[in-house]
Parts: sequence; structure tokens; C-alpha cells
Amino acid sequence: MIRTDRRTFLLATAAAVALPPAIAHAVTIDAKVRTGTIKDVEHVVILMQENRSFDHYFGAMNGVRGFADRFPVPQAEGRTVWTQRNAPARSTPLIAPFHLNTVQSFPCMRVEGTPHSWTDAQDAWNEGRMDRWPEFKTEHSMGHYLQQDIPFQYALADAFTICDAYHCSFQGGTNTNRLFLWTGTNDPSGRLGGPSISNSHDTLPPRGAAEPYTWTTYPERLQAAGISWRIYEDMKDNFGDNPLVGFKTFRDSIAMAPGSDPSLAALGHSTRHLDGLREDVLASKLPQISWIVSPASDSEHPGPSSPAQGADYIARVLEALTANPDVWAKTVLIINFDENDGFFDHAPPPAVPSLTASGALLGGSTVDTSGEYHLARSASEAKSERDDLNARPYGLGPRVPLYVISPWSRGGYVNSQVFDHTSVIRFLETRFGVMEPNISAWRRSVCGDLTTAFNFKSPNHTQLTTPLPATAAIAAKAGALPGRTSPPTPAAPQAPVQASGVRLARALPYGLNIREQADARSIQLTFSNAGASGAVFHVYDRTDLAAAPRRYTVGAGASLEGSWPSSRYDLFVIGPNGFHRHFIGSASGLAVVAVADGADVKLTLANTTKATVEIEVASKAYNGVRPWKTKLSPGQKKSHSWPLRATKGWYDLSLAIKGDATFARRFAGHVEAGRDSITDPAMSGSAVMEQSAHA
Repeated sequence: MIRTDRRTFLLATAAAVALPPAIAHAVTIDAKVRTGTIKDVEHVVILMQENRSFDHYFGAMNGVRGFADRFPVPQAEGRTVWTQRNAPARSTPLIAPFHLNTVQSFPCMRVEGTPHSWTDAQDAWNEGRMDRWPEFKTEHSMGHYLQQDIPFQYALADAFTICDAYHCSFQGGTNTNRLFLWTGTNDPSGRLGGPSISNSHDTLPPRGAAEPYTWTTYPERLQAAGISWRIYEDMKDNFGDNPLVGFKTFRDSIAMAPGSDPSLAALGHSTRHLDGLREDVLASKLPQISWIVSPASDSEHPGPSSPAQGADYIARVLEALTANPDVWAKTVLIINFDENDGFFDHAPPPAVPSLTASGALLGGSTVDTSGEYHLARSASEAKSERDDLNARPYGLGPRVPLYVISPWSRGGYVNSQVFDHTSVIRFLETRFGVMEPNISAWRRSVCGDLTTAFNFKSPNHTQLTTPLPATAAIAAKAGALPGRTSPPTPAAPQAPVQASGVRLARALPYGLNIREQADARSIQLTFSNAGASGAVFHVYDRTDLAAAPRRYTVGAGASLEGSWPSSRYDLFVIGPNGFHRHFIGSASGLAVVAVADGADVKLTLANTTKATVEIEVASKAYNGVRPWKTKLSPGQKKSHSWPLRATKGWYDLSLAIKGDATFARRFAGHVEAGRDSITDPAMSGSAVMEQSAHA
């Protein structure tokens, strides 16, 4: 039995976690509730930091989909995604995630960056195989931190909400990903200065690109709608992280060209940094929407910055925003990261299906995929092009951290809905009513609008907090390091470990299912989605792991079919929030369907063979889910349900036919009942490094 009520969880969290002063202050300020809806949010502040992956920061944190993910992507040679093969000429043949131990070696706080361009990102992702990270991103791309190394970042997650299925928008670097945050697109058509696949437009001419972008940015749409906005930055050092400098309208405004709008430069390309932010907060003049661009040393980018320096910057942002509690009571702060650098993340990014050499889909989609493939070229991107990457999916890219910080998102929640940078714009759309037509139909289906990360109806509660020392001292120590370090790689891979314990989890808009039908020629899977959000199913064929996985995008209320030869099949399926199905068999046999039914999960079995079969169903995890044995005569159907109240909706069932070692099924996931729950209680301990025959 799992006993986790809201009050017990909050008090336990408060007793176990000591919060830095800036977080402790923010978490004590209640929301100003007037309507009990998103309309109570009057200000949204967006801070995009630099170049960290989710596993790199939070793979070891309890309750998130980290190192103890129970269904890691299968790899060749019996390995899983946690054990990566290195480049052939290097001395360490296999590498697993390893600890960047700043307690024993503080220079690991300023670890060297890794390659993070369009080409090497595509190579590491390898169309979803997820198997070439050390080869193309360097060995130390597998390095990660623990709570002892980044206590402030952990404290943010403990106090507010962290999203563990938030992905960067693009398989590549900084400027393109920032274009998705500020404009919803990278111009895949190539008609308006794109498509962007590099940092070609991140400065003003003459060093910047001669031909500017000409599509409309979201700040321009806000201005036309009368919604106030501003970018807070220091023009002496914004690390080239303001992508608006690549657009003709902003370049004309900066140059005071005839007919240009001077307010674009005043609001989007002028110095007003954290001191100005604090002044505006104290004067109750904070714009409705604000973006913050940090200086290089505060950006968390490997090299010029570090996790410690980024933590201190975030603390200063929080201090500025909470200087006026009346303003903070109406404010949402969203902190995300533009891309992962080259740091490893194990979760396969949802993406449109890859294409074969002839242009056929490896999978399918019920949703329009226009704009999600690299089909056009721009002269300004010639140095970043590679012929074999034509027609590759743009994204989603690897997971990156996202903190949702506000009076409506307190309590240490995890949100596991799929999001990307366009989700931030969609949150603004939902609140302020200004639509962004640049966002593709596919992203609108698969990526949520962040509203599931909030409790607008009844947000206010009390948490006990104990302040920690301020962040400035360790940030100064990191800034004083003489340079960057490339840590040595362990001689042999060791399984990384994720802390035990559950977290509160927000309700998700998924209702996923797979039905099977097999005969002597093929096994057909029907992917269905009864939820309100689209979803991507990743299918890995373990009989041919050299092949790219198939991906099936199934929109809300839709279904989609795929088939494989049934002579011998081993299909490993992954979906959102731990959804997993595994189908192993040969020729025709038993057909099994698992469906969620309220707070239960039900298996329906149909014996399509000519013999009586004995079925054994066992629980692979979670006490209280009882085994079941039954017999089915030829043509007979039977169903059996398991109540999941004791496991808070989590299930993991394996099914076998007595005497038939070639047949196996596995059904795992979480039944979404429309209410908050907990994270997977079985997700803790050492990473699964090797595949089992019937995993």
C-alpha cells in the first residue's frame, strides 16, 4: 500500500529540504486568487538559460524520469541506452553516465562544453537509436551532477514544479532553439530568411548575416495586440542570446531606419537588466510579458559559466521579482534551457517519423507534419549543411530542465506532459489571447501549453522552510576558477543511481492504448489515444536494432495502425510518462489488449490458436497487484481487471503462456484519472544497463 496524502507529503518535504533565502521568500507568498483561473496571472517572466540536459542535472533526483527509468531504449549487444559505445579509436570502449563530483574536485563545476550543432546532434540522436553520444559529443558528455553539487537547482524543484518531459525544440544549438521560444518556428519553408539550423543570425551586421529574417516575431504580435512586453538584458554582455537581432524589423529599429518602429529597439534591444527589473517590480510596472537574457558568466553555459553561477543569477532574479509581494502574487516565472549542449539525456525525443531513402515514413502520423522536416536550404546556413541530413526531423530535441515557479505551482510537483519551447508561447496564448500561427500543427498536438503544471483553483497553502546560506559565495568560487576542465572518463561503466522516493505528480491529458491482432503473416498494432493531447509512440524492433525505430504520432481521439512480420517479432514500445508495451512472439497466437478503465487496468485475452492455453499474469512491480492464472480454449475470450487505487494508478503486468517460451507480453504505465497523483513508486535505484530476454 502506498500512503501519500497532500499534507503528509508537504510536511515531509518541508522537514527534509532546506531552501535558499530567495526560494524561501518566494514560496511563502500566496497567489492573489480572484477568478480561480489562469486569468489571475497578470505577469509572465521567462528566463532561458544555457546548455544543460535533464539527466545531466536531474537524472539522480527522486521521482522524476531519470536514471531509474524502468524502460530504457534497447541497444545492440544486449545493452540499454545507459551504456554507450565510444568512438573506435578511443581507449574507453563503453561509457555510462558518471558523476561530476564537485565536492572532491571543485573544477568539475566548470566542466568543458561539448559539441552541440545541427550535425553532431543528429549524429548522436541517430534518428532515435540514441546510441552515439560519446562518439559525437565527447566522452564527458555523459557526466552528470548530484544534489550535493547543485543544491539550489534541487531546491527549486523541491519548492515549486519541475517538468521532466520538457524538450528543446530543435536538434541543434542556441539561436535556432531560441527562435522557437520567441517566434514558434525556424522558418522551415525557407521563404523568410530561414530555415535556421545554426547561430548565423545571433549578432547585428556586419558580423551577423547580411540577409535578415523577415517572419513575424511573437513580441511584434503582442505589441499589435496592446500587450505590454520587454526584454531585460545588459547590451554590453547578453552572450548573443537575444535572437531578435536577426530580424529585419528589429535591425531597422536599432538603426533608426525611416519608417521603423523605435519601440522595438527600446523594448527588445536596450539595456535594462536586473536593477531595472527590480525597479519595475517595486513600482508595480512589470510588463505583462517579460524575457530575461543573462550575461555569459551567469548563463550556466559550460565554460564562461557554471551551475553555481547560474544558481546565483536565478536567486537574484527571484529576489527582484519578490521585492514587491503584491506583484509576485500575480506572477509566473518560467525558467528553461535553450538546448542540452551535448550533455546526454536518455529519453527518446518525440519526433515526426524518420524517412527512408525513398521518402517513405518509418511510422506514421494522424497529425499534419508540415514544417517538421529539413527540406529547404538557406545560403546563410551553407557551412552547417550536410547532404545526408536532408529531410531529417528538426525536433523535438533532448530533454532540458524546466522550472515552473509561481504561487500556483508550489509543492515540489512533477509534471510529465510533453512540452517544448513553443509550449511557453502557447501558455501566453492561453492567458493573453494572442495566437502564434508560426507553431506547426504537429507541435500543437504533441506539446502541451504548460497549464497542467498549475493549480489555479486552490493554490494557497503553507510550507515550512529553513534558509540555507546564500548562493553568492560558491558562485564567486566557481567564477574564480582559472579555466574549464574535461574530467577523466571511468575505465569501466557503472550504473548511475537515482534516489528513492515519490513526488506529487500533476494530472496528465493522456489516454493511451495499443490493440494487437496477429496471424500467420503479420502482427498488427493499433495505437489509440483517448486523451486530450497528442502522443508519440516509439517502436524499437529488438530483432533489428540497427534499424531506426518507427514513430507513430496519434492525435487526440485518433488511432493509427502499424504492422510487422509475425514469423518472429520483438517490439518494444515507449510512450509518455512511462507508458510501455512489449510484444514478443512468432506466428499467430494469443491476442491481448490492456485498457485503462477508470481507476483499474483490464486485460482482455483472445485465444486465436487451435489449442487450449494456460495463461499466467504477474505483477513486475507494485505490491497489491495480484497474479492471475487462467485457461482459454480455442476461440475463447476472457477479461480480468486489477484495481489500482493502492498503487495510485501505476501498473506493470507481464503475461506468459505456460510451455511457450517464445511468447511474452508486458503492459506498464499509469492510468490517468483526471486528478493529481504521484510519480512512479518503482522508479528508484540503479539504472537498467542490460536487456533481459523478456524485458
